[in-house]
Amino acid sequence: MNPTLELMHQHRSVRSYLDTPVAPELLDAILDAAWKGPTSINGQQLSLVVVQDAERRKKIAEIAGGQPWIAQAPVFITLVADFYKTHLGMENAGHEQVIHHSVEGFAVAAVDAGIALGNLMTAARSAGLGVVPIGGIRRDPQAMVELLELPELTFPLVGVAMGHIRDDGTIKPRLPRESFVHRERYDAAALPHSIAAYDQTLARHWRQVDRPDSLNWSANTAQYYQHVYFPETAPIARQQGFGFDK
Repeated sequence: MNPTLELMHQHRSVRSYLDTPVAPELLDAILDAAWKGPTSINGQQLSLVVVQDAERRKKIAEIAGGQPWIAQAPVFITLVADFYKTHLGMENAGHEQVIHHSVEGFAVAAVDAGIALGNLMTAARSAGLGVVPIGGIRRDPQAMVELLELPELTFPLVGVAMGHIRDDGTIKPRLPRESFVHRERYDAAALPHSIAAYDQTLARHWRQVDRPDSLNWSANTAQYYQHVYFPETAPIARQQGFGFDK
C-alpha cells in the first residue's frame, strides 16, 4: 500500500492542538490542494475563508456550540458555497443566474465543499498536522455570515480546524464494510445485522478509550436525526438568496 493510502486509512479527528503557528508556505500549499481540486462544470462555486486571528477563532468556537479546539487550533478554514462569484460571471455573460434557487444548486455546492474538505484534510495530515471537520458552524449560520462578512448568494457550509497536534485522536471503528460498499446493487437485507454488530463494536471501543458513557451508533444517530438539529440552516440560506423550490 502506498503512503497516501496508508495515511487515508488512518484518519482520526484531533481535538487537542499546540499553539505553534502553521508555517505560511505550508498553509498555502494545503489551501492550494483544495483550490486545484475539481468542481462541478468548472463552476468553482466555492470559496475558503481562512481565520488565524485568535479572537475570531474564539468567536467561531462559541458559534459552533462551545468547541474549544477551534479556538486552540491556529487555523480555522470555512468552506463557503459561493454563487455570488458565479452570479458575477453570469452578468459578464449577459445572463441571469437561476441555479441558486434550486436544491440542485445547494447539492452542487455541498459536493464541491466535500471534495475540497477531503483535499484539505489529506494535505494537512500528509504534512503531520491534525484536523477536525466542523459542521457546528451551521448552528448559527447568521453569526458566521456576519463574522466573515459574506455577501449574498453565499453560505458557510462546513469548517475545518487544523494545527500541530498536542494529543492525537483515536481511530474509531466504522460500520462493517459490507454496509458501505455495495456491489452492483444496494444490499438492504444485510444492513440490520451490520448495524447491530457495529453498535456492539463501537460500545467496546468507547470502553477501551475510557469513554463508557458514549452512545453506540444507533443511539447517537437517533440523538441527532430525530429532529432538525441545526434549524437555522434553511432560513438563513433563504435569507442569503438561496431557494429550494426548483
